[in-house]
Amino acid sequence: MHKKQLRIFILAAIIITSALILFFLLTINRSNNEIEALKEEQRIDTIEQLPPPAPVIQYGMNIDSLSIIEDKVKKNENFTSILQKYNVSKEVINQLITESKDKFKVSKIQAGKSYEVLRSKKDSVARGFIYYGDPTQTIVFKTTPLEVLVDQKATDTIERRAGGMITSSLYETLQQINAPAVLAYELSKIFARKVDFFKIQHGDNFKIIFDEVTLEGQPLNVKRIHSVCFEHDNKKYYAFNFGKNGKDSFYDEEGNSLQQGGFLKSPLKFFRISSKFTKRRFHPVQKVFKAHLGTDYAAPTGTPIMSVADGVVTEAKFAVFNGNYVKIKHNKTHSTQYLHMSKIAKGMKPGTKVKQGQVIGYVGSTGLASGPHVCFRFWENGKQIDGTKVKTIKGDPVKKSDMKQFKALKEEMLAGLDDISITEEPQAKATDKSQNQFSK
Repeated sequence: MHKKQLRIFILAAIIITSALILFFLLTINRSNNEIEALKEEQRIDTIEQLPPPAPVIQYGMNIDSLSIIEDKVKKNENFTSILQKYNVSKEVINQLITESKDKFKVSKIQAGKSYEVLRSKKDSVARGFIYYGDPTQTIVFKTTPLEVLVDQKATDTIERRAGGMITSSLYETLQQINAPAVLAYELSKIFARKVDFFKIQHGDNFKIIFDEVTLEGQPLNVKRIHSVCFEHDNKKYYAFNFGKNGKDSFYDEEGNSLQQGGFLKSPLKFFRISSKFTKRRFHPVQKVFKAHLGTDYAAPTGTPIMSVADGVVTEAKFAVFNGNYVKIKHNKTHSTQYLHMSKIAKGMKPGTKVKQGQVIGYVGSTGLASGPHVCFRFWENGKQIDGTKVKTIKGDPVKKSDMKQFKALKEEMLAGLDDISITEEPQAKATDKSQNQFSK
């Protein structure tokens, strides 16, 4: 075979081979495309056969058709003004107020609390208003159909034994051991006649056994304190709750009452005396010496002011020098007055009956005042006297007939307190007392 013929043969072989390879690749690609197309057809058929997704239902409302608006109650807002913002008619609002009367009072809605509005995407009218006030409660107001629901979360009650070493303040120590801050007030109330809580210092410590209400494992409130050992200035003070019929009554280890009757020592829970009762004082505003027939308790603006005893309000108004003030008659002999309030508590007016410890107003600096405080004045038989020197009434000790039972309780509680270590993490022991503390 000549060289020229050989070259032609080889070239023809290459062309034929290439054509065969190209044909093979095209055939495979077409097959793959046909397979993918078939799969896509099958997938579409499958999707068409699946039922549509179920609508999201919350509190009986189809959330898919609603837009959700999250907000907080603003100052001076109320139930009516909020719903009117979202196009709910006054008639429907009044019906909701009537419907909720036995479930939740709309007057309890507070500024700063969170809420949600479920608004129709079609006409922008609120179909639902969900209020988150109490951590254990969610209140649902439905406009279509009209209905009011109370979603109540279950709480648990555990017996807790805790101890803490005070390094800065009692409040901060309670935070460090994850205990309710309200215990600071409760302890100051129990040991009011024994311990000056404005003078507690580094190294003071406490051990306490109490029932704690929890929500989803988190501390919520204190239900009952059983016993306490508070060590202050190297001296131990004990308190044992020997109350009956659900009433708290605290006694020391000898059975003497820790309760006090009569008048509270001050109208504030926590305070600093900035000016005492005196017949001669240099007035910081008027710049003259004059009598100061009251006691000034300095505290931050907004601090609650309490009535020092049961009584009836005789005055609750504003005056140029006194600012906002409330005056209370407690009996035929004694009256008290509370001056310079930032605001008077709701409901305070002449004739209103108040209880000892009830909030009657809030610390401020209205009237003739140089800073936030309450000027506390005390009358006895029509004459102003120093309210800090009025004696409190000591409670009765444990009855002799109950002493055996009290001693048995005391020994049990002492053993429990001794088992608490203030250097370790506090322990919580679950009991069979689980219940809904906030159920209506």
